[in-house]
Amino acid sequence: MDLRQGDAVVWRNRAVTLFDRIPMPAAVCDVYGSVVLANPAMAAEWGTSPGRLRGRDVLELFRPQEAMQVERIAQALRLRHRSRYPVSVRWDAADGAQRHGELTADPISDGPDVTPSLLVLVRVLGDRTPPAEPPPTPPASPTEARILALLAGGATTARTARETGLTVDGVNYHLRRLSARWAATGRTELVARAYASGVLRPGVWPPEAASAE
Repeated sequence: MDLRQGDAVVWRNRAVTLFDRIPMPAAVCDVYGSVVLANPAMAAEWGTSPGRLRGRDVLELFRPQEAMQVERIAQALRLRHRSRYPVSVRWDAADGAQRHGELTADPISDGPDVTPSLLVLVRVLGDRTPPAEPPPTPPASPTEARILALLAGGATTARTARETGLTVDGVNYHLRRLSARWAATGRTELVARAYASGVLRPGVWPPEAASAE
């Protein structure tokens, strides 16, 4: 190895060390966007090691918010333009946060006639944690469960109204809501659904709501 080759190796090693120490996600990609080299900050976004990102499509990792931005970059590269190309992106990080930021792609090459690679840098602009799942909606309210228990025991609408302190119209209102919620076609089906969904306690007579003390 001659002196110039030795110097080239030294500078290459220094460049790789510097690349690995960049605090923002960075990668070197081929002209088609396939990752050739990734730094630890880039790998950390996906909870993996840099080597496992090799061969991944950078635009699958970071989703462009505007497809036309990507087409403009591709056209510029075909024309061998050397400008920096920013793309607004979003992604789901390994820690569960949904992030958005700006991806820049800088063409780099060893000479004017060599097909360039892309130095990709990602600037994180913000993130948000997905909202927690709302608690499940009970299949029936206590009043609805009481109405169903009375109907299951053979009570008429008028008696059900007296027992629950509602009007007849009030009882029918609750039954219509239950029918729509459960897609039930009649009172017999409502009672069957109430047992199947655990609203009414099985094996008990007279029927009672499962939540009854």
